[in-house]
Order: sequence, then structure tokens, then C-alpha cells
Amino acid sequence: MRAAVIPAAGLGTRFLPATKAVPKELLPVVDQPALQYVVEEAAAAGLHEVVLVTSVDKGSVAAHFEPNLKLEAALGKPGNEHLLETVRALSDLAHISTVDQDSPRGLGHAVLCAQSAVGDEPFAVLLGDDLIDAEDLLLQHMLQVRQERGGSVIALMRVPREDVSKYGCASVSATDQADVVIVNGLVEKPSVDQAPSDLVVVGRYVLDPAVFEVLKSTAPGRGGEIQLTDALQTLAARGFDGHGGGVSGVIFEGRRYDTGDRLEYLKAVVQLAIKHDELGPAFSQWLHDFVQAQAPNS
Repeated sequence: MRAAVIPAAGLGTRFLPATKAVPKELLPVVDQPALQYVVEEAAAAGLHEVVLVTSVDKGSVAAHFEPNLKLEAALGKPGNEHLLETVRALSDLAHISTVDQDSPRGLGHAVLCAQSAVGDEPFAVLLGDDLIDAEDLLLQHMLQVRQERGGSVIALMRVPREDVSKYGCASVSATDQADVVIVNGLVEKPSVDQAPSDLVVVGRYVLDPAVFEVLKSTAPGRGGEIQLTDALQTLAARGFDGHGGGVSGVIFEGRRYDTGDRLEYLKAVVQLAIKHDELGPAFSQWLHDFVQAQAPNS
């Protein structure tokens, strides 16, 4: 497996007006764009072919990873060596290619747009709103499960029952591995009383290429969009048939940072700033002092 697909064609309406001219994927999380964390995760897992599903007006998304000779020349002066190395390293992270999604018609449609770039090979899909801590090797584990079991693999997390309606929710059965399950069914954003479990899908997938033919025949679902969840439901119902059917789930209990809405984005910035090698100690001390100062009777 060599390819990772990252959907990046959305309008980012929840972050307006910040995203009027700047793609949401390039909003900074501490000192680098959210998208860079995701590309770094793919590369660390050995997926060095990264396909960005974008739109025609979001050329700056791919440009972040392309050489910038003017900037590099400006950084060529003594004292800027670290910055120059940082900028140059972006173009060495992975081989970046782009495909256009003409209109936002759902995650399933975005994945289908990448078929020509991926070919007839298994591939990963990483959603840019979900950042996985670099020390928690979720994607590597999912690739291993795919190698051992075949079919497709999705990442699952437990959430409070009242939150299941925000996600795709899985019905599962156990395997001989505590953190690996067989996915029997998926429901997109069910009501609390109809949710089959408290296990929900988060933004990491390892997909068999059989998903493409299923997506082509998947009718638009919730919101009039082609849902990847619906295609995975079809593959799960087929079972592990040796022809791309079957879906496993990896139950993830590590650190996930949600940058999909404004409040969670702010939480992600704080959590990752605290972990930052250079900024973390000073920021942690400032944050402690600031919170103490806001407390009543401080």
C-alpha cells in the first residue's frame, strides 16, 4: 500500500470569515497548518503518495507542499538555516498530487474522485478535521490489520451515547484481539435510541479498491450526499469474501484532536501547544497563571 487520500474540497463555512480567502485546511494549529499534520501522519506510516481531493479555487492547499524558490532565496542568509530546512522539508514529505471535486457531494464522492489517482490498490483515507497524536500509531495499526484480515478497516472510538448522532455508528462483534472488531453494520448519524453501540467512526479508513464500484452504485443518502458510510455498510454485509468485502474496526483509545468546529479547534491548539518542544513549557506556565488569575477570589 502506498497511497493516502485526503479530502480537502470543502468550503469551511463553520470557520467564516477566516476561511473566506484561506482554505480551512491551512488554518494554523500552533505553528503549522492542520493539513500538514495529516500528511506527516501518512508519510510516517509509509504512505508517500498523497492525493489531495481539492477544488479548482484551492490551489494554495497543494502549494503549501511545493518548493518556493523565492522564499528559500530570502531564507538563504546566515541565521535562517533552521527556517530554510523547515520550508524545504515540506516538499520532501511525500509526493503530492491533486484531483478536483467539482462540487461538495459527500465524502463518498470525494473518495470516488480519487479513483484514477489510486488505481486498483488498497489505500488510506485521512480526514483533515481529525488530527491523531503522532505518538499514537493508529494508521500503522490499521494497515497491519488490513494486511492480516483483508477487506477494509475503519477507526472507531467510544463516545457518550448522547453524542452518537454526530457520527457514523457501528454494530460490531468481537475478534480474538481486544481492540479489533468485525463491523457488521453502520448507520450514519443515528438518533440516540436507534444507535447500535457507542462506537463511532472517526476520520481514518483503510479501503479495499472494491469500494469504488460500490460507491458508483450508492445512491445519495443523508443530505443528498454520497456517503462513504453507506458503501462501507454494503462491503460489511458481503463479509470477508476474498473479493474486497468485509470491514474490520480498530478501537482507538489514544489522543485525537478535532479541528472541525471552532471550539474543538481552540482545544486542539491548546493541547498541541502544550506538547510543543519549543513553546510548550513557557505556554503551559502562562496558561496556568492565566487560569489562576481568572478564578474567583484569586
